[in-house]
Amino acid sequence: MIYVIKFIYSFVLPPGIFVVLLALLALWLLWKKQRGPAVVLLSVTLLLYLTSVPLIANPLMRSLESRYAQPELEQFQGDCLVVLGGGATTGTPDIDGEGSLGGSAANRLVTAVRLHRLTGLPVLFSGGQVFADSGNEGDIARRQLIGLGVDERSILIENRSLNTEQNAEFTAALMKEHGLSRPVLVTSAFHMPRAVTEFRRTGMEVQPYPTDYHISGGATTAWYAGMLAPSPGSIGTVGTALKEYLGLLAAVIKEKI
Repeated sequence: MIYVIKFIYSFVLPPGIFVVLLALLALWLLWKKQRGPAVVLLSVTLLLYLTSVPLIANPLMRSLESRYAQPELEQFQGDCLVVLGGGATTGTPDIDGEGSLGGSAANRLVTAVRLHRLTGLPVLFSGGQVFADSGNEGDIARRQLIGLGVDERSILIENRSLNTEQNAEFTAALMKEHGLSRPVLVTSAFHMPRAVTEFRRTGMEVQPYPTDYHISGGATTAWYAGMLAPSPGSIGTVGTALKEYLGLLAAVIKEKI
């Protein structure tokens, strides 16, 4: 019964309610014999529905997250852990200061701290203040790394980059300055294909260590009614995946120019 209620709710709350209302309007137009506008509206409704259900969102995201597997610790060949930022707040309370890393960035940071404790490799965090109302990711990461027990001497911060391309460029320069050349790249699994592409454009060969998975592993054939239930989360997942594919396309175009 719980899952039936959840399924019904998905069509009462946005974006499901918009799908229902648009579909009803399209049917009304058909009833009024306005076939052209009805077909257009039905097409828009179908597009909205398809981009808001896990049935479409999950495979799209999984196609990015499955590109690279996590290497075993015995396979590590790097001399530092490079962690990419992914959003931060400013002016919000934290345990030992203000500002916090966003969900994906925080997951990446936690993974890096765990790897640091297992390998002893220094942590290089890359990320600046992307928007006027967001926090400086690098500065926040430094404070949180120290708070998590990482020795300040094992921390390198690049706090100027505003996108993945700059992450790669500025990180490569900072690594060269400190005599480092073999980064283990830590970022979200969905972001890893684009990040690897950008880092390789700088001439740097990285060892990918994906983390922050959004889609459950081993569920490629899983099926349940909720796969057809529209949700804001699925729209966000589709948007994130499409952004990554556009970023990959842009990187390929830049290589050919």
